[in-house]
Amino acid sequence: MTTQTLSAPEVYQGQFGEFTINKGDRTGVIIYRSGLMVAAICFAIGTALVLFNPSPSIYNWLTPLYACFSLALGVSLLTIHIYMVELHRILQVFWAIGSISSIVVALSSSEPLAVTVYTQPLTLLGVGFTFAALTGIYFKEGFCFNRLETKVLTPIVPLLLLGHLLGILSMHWERVLLGIWAIFFVIFAVRKVVQAIPPDIGDKSVFEYLKSKRSAKV
Repeated sequence: MTTQTLSAPEVYQGQFGEFTINKGDRTGVIIYRSGLMVAAICFAIGTALVLFNPSPSIYNWLTPLYACFSLALGVSLLTIHIYMVELHRILQVFWAIGSISSIVVALSSSEPLAVTVYTQPLTLLGVGFTFAALTGIYFKEGFCFNRLETKVLTPIVPLLLLGHLLGILSMHWERVLLGIWAIFFVIFAVRKVVQAIPPDIGDKSVFEYLKSKRSAKV
């Protein structure tokens, strides 16, 4: 007869007390990272099509790729761990505004979504909120983990989008920035996959402390 010994969960010392990491916490991080990986792959494929096969036939493929990218990003924003609830909600609202705007633009135009957004830069005032939410993730990851790729991605995204919106970037520089964005996005997603899980969960004692403060105010 054999007995199976279950190891006790590791206890971590947080800023406001001890805490443990359960299976649900780990699953949430895996879902968060999976969403980022899917988003990065979709973005990289779309970018490769635009940069290396710029024929009109590929533009119809960009719409489903963007839809998959946006859905995956939404999943990541649902499961990301951010201490400030307000910031978390803002990023989710940004994603929602961008998603709704993208649907409206796609349904109201006879051209593929990518073509409409590129030829009518003002659509970025709505669609661009999706990428603002993505930039928020880059900023959060750069602040928490001091990653080089996120330090590159955080300024590149607004630079490219605002540069196109204002018409101050040449097509050459737009292509360069888009390529850099795609490459570093994939690097970021891959490095998240191999990163230890507990740091992405953060200090759960801080979450509990902030939750108790909010409850006390009600």
